[in-house]
Amino acid sequence: MKNTTELLGNWKELKGKLKQKYAKLTDDDMLLVEGKQEELMGRLQVKLGKSKEELQKILTSL
Repeated sequence: MKNTTELLGNWKELKGKLKQKYAKLTDDDMLLVEGKQEELMGRLQVKLGKSKEELQKILTSL
């Protein structure tokens, strides 16, 4: 998975791509606050019904 700096640096672009691919994601689901990456990942796992590994593959492929 991308490191935190890369994730933060590209977050707006990644957020848009995720919302296009998974329409059920809301802006609240996509809030990324520095230092809370694990909380965001957990929220996305639950919302999308994906494992941590599956979610990492999705983010890497975007």
